[in-house]
Amino acid sequence: MLAAIVSGFVGAIFAPLFRRAGWLLALLPAGLTVYFASEALPVWRRGAILSSYPWAPALGITLSFRLDGLSLLFALLITGLGALVVLYSGGYLHGHAQLGRFYAFLLAFMASMLGLVLADNLLLLYVFWELTSITSYLLIGFDHEREAARRAALKALLVTSAGGLALLAGFVLLGQAEGSYEIGALLKQGGAMRERAAYVPVLILILAGAFTKSAQYPFHFWLPAAMEAPTPVSAYLHAATMVKAGVYLLARLSPVLGGTGVWSIAIMTVGSVTMVAGGVQGLSKVDLKQILAYSTVSVLGILMQLIGAGTPVALTAMAVFVAAHGLYKGALFLVAGAVDHEAGTREVTRLGGLWKAMPVTATAGLLAALSMAGLPPLFGFVGKELFYESAMHARGYEELLTAAAGLTGALLFVLAGAAGFRPFFGRARRPAGEVHEAPLGMWLGPALLAGGGLVLGLAPKLMDAAARSAVAAMAPAEPAHIELALFHGLSPVLVISAASVAGGVALYAVHGRLIAAGERLTSLARWGPARAYERTMEALNIAAAAQTRFLQSGYLRYYLTALITTLVAVAGFSIIQFATFPKLVRLPDVHIYDGMVAVTIIAGALAAIRSSSRLAAVAALGVVGIGVALIFALFGAPDLAMTQLTVETLTVILLVLVLYHLPGFSTFSEPRRRRRDAVVAIAGGGLMSVLVLATAATSYAPVISHYYVANSYKLAHGRNVVNVILTDFRSLDTLGEITVLSVSAIGVWGLLRLRAREGRRK
Repeated sequence: MLAAIVSGFVGAIFAPLFRRAGWLLALLPAGLTVYFASEALPVWRRGAILSSYPWAPALGITLSFRLDGLSLLFALLITGLGALVVLYSGGYLHGHAQLGRFYAFLLAFMASMLGLVLADNLLLLYVFWELTSITSYLLIGFDHEREAARRAALKALLVTSAGGLALLAGFVLLGQAEGSYEIGALLKQGGAMRERAAYVPVLILILAGAFTKSAQYPFHFWLPAAMEAPTPVSAYLHAATMVKAGVYLLARLSPVLGGTGVWSIAIMTVGSVTMVAGGVQGLSKVDLKQILAYSTVSVLGILMQLIGAGTPVALTAMAVFVAAHGLYKGALFLVAGAVDHEAGTREVTRLGGLWKAMPVTATAGLLAALSMAGLPPLFGFVGKELFYESAMHARGYEELLTAAAGLTGALLFVLAGAAGFRPFFGRARRPAGEVHEAPLGMWLGPALLAGGGLVLGLAPKLMDAAARSAVAAMAPAEPAHIELALFHGLSPVLVISAASVAGGVALYAVHGRLIAAGERLTSLARWGPARAYERTMEALNIAAAAQTRFLQSGYLRYYLTALITTLVAVAGFSIIQFATFPKLVRLPDVHIYDGMVAVTIIAGALAAIRSSSRLAAVAALGVVGIGVALIFALFGAPDLAMTQLTVETLTVILLVLVLYHLPGFSTFSEPRRRRRDAVVAIAGGGLMSVLVLATAATSYAPVISHYYVANSYKLAHGRNVVNVILTDFRSLDTLGEITVLSVSAIGVWGLLRLRAREGRRK
């Protein structure tokens, strides 16, 4: 499993080399799909396949992975749809200068998502959780020259990352309370966490992370905004993979945290509100991707509601719905991209009658729409029936949940008709440009996904073992097997299904009026969560600007004054309160020549301060530098003394050459300010002197210099102790300094190139 994840990141590194042969890159996720499919039978028989590798043994943390029915279901969706999306991208972005970069981001995201669903350690899961946020940010903002794309990417990153921080806190509390970060160990402990005092805080934090990632109300607004991304990104991230990360997380932890009233009420309430609100908001949209985005929000609410219910029927419906939604929504997004690519628009009010020009795409879109609408014999119908059944047999509020489920079914019916039926079979329009069938790479993916929904609908027992295995992973204490079938006979569920279809037909008949009404009600959006986010960002910018005006005045003297004063106050208070220093200076150890050098350095410093001539000030500073060199020489460091003397000489010469023609100093500050600055400077210098003397007078361990002298030649084969310390004993410190200089040099080089480029433009 680790190799499968690493292969995705390695593929991302080399992806730009295959910019003109994307089909070769598609072989990587296709091969991973075959690998995970080959593990299906062992998983269904054994329950789980585990693997573990040392990560931080001292902390008891390992790279542990788990492949069971739940993670296998998601892994197959991630890799299978990933292969089709990579293949589709080659046609959709054909000729794009940054196609190789797009492939790299896509494969990196796939690997991150695989790591998330396979991780068997909470901290490892969090690492991959954040990697999906980062890679999705890069994918959503791929067209970074457009401000809308940048804003959408930032919105998704901020919302999901804020939830990610809450999730990390929840994981830490959970791991400390249970004594382990291993998910397998937590599952073995069953519901012990439910009885602990930290249960409610842990649950709130983890729900915050899951709700933001899976676009639950009121955090749903980032997902429709993310439709600024290229269509392959929308199909992959926002239909089948990343947005289901929160769903997966709660499903994975349901044996640990689920089964309580707080769990059920919180998740079912948020899920129910989200599934209805998403469907209602989608009714007024005319952009194909926006319609599909809000329908995705609605389905994510359904999945959350099913997890909150927690019954065997609900969990079976959740597993079936995950697969069905991945198939039909992935197909519809790819179809929307093909329509936009060929017809030049995604607005449903300007599309119609495209089935003659795009027969294969139209067929795929129709099949996917029928599955989304929940009509037989598509697989979406099987999932919808189970959804209605779970609502009817929920543990409390059955009538309200059933009504909400039926309304959601009707809303999804309308959105399915608008996205998959109207552009092809509606009243013929005259789209811009000449319309023809999309290239093979762009219709093959939708055809396979829609065909998969048809096959599983006609033979739902093909999904039987996968659903049973996934439910066993989510509810090991309640093993149950629900027979998947296209038709269970006449039942109340079938009546509800027929009523929701009838309601959907009625709403679809007035869809045009709903669009017009929605456009008139757009002013209400200023009260929604999206506007609250915008206002929050505006307030943050205002606060940052005010803080900058207060703290960043542009005068170096104010910065230094604030810095030194704060340091003196904080460190000085600590010294007075807690420190007990030995005698800092032993006068018998001070020789006459030491005192003469010290007096010379002080005199040079005072002369530099009082001088009104730049050249005199430079000469006085030279005296200070030579005095320091003498100290090095007196205390047995002749090499440092020579270095200091050389540097000081060159510095004085350079400063004299530069400052020779400049006028003398002019005094602009008032005497009061100079006295204040003198006090601050003396306090800062005095603090540093006390700290240095205290450090030199305090010994917490044997003197390290003896070790260096004894081992410099024996261990490092060097007779110059100072050089050995810098290159061997403190090599990482020296490496850090080299790194800083290298980064600075790269920055200077970049600025110089930018200036040269601007000069050529002029």
